Amino acid sequence: MKKFNVVSAIIYLGTAVIFSGIFLLGTIGSYFTAVDRIGGAIWVFILSTIILMPVVIPAVKKRMNI
Repeated sequence: MKKFNVVSAIIYLGTAVIFSGIFLLGTIGSYFTAVDRIGGAIWVFILSTIILMPVVIPAVKKRMNI
């Protein structure tokens, strides 16, 4: 496996986790149930990963001169 794959995965998965955490923090104290909050955080994680993957991988390749 190439090194840029690991670096890219760490970046886009880490960013998706951060976005999910922001979502969870944003829903504290609201009328949403725990199931709504956790389901929403999972949804945000999945969508963030889908959106970030095709953006981050080429950027990391370019930055690493591959």
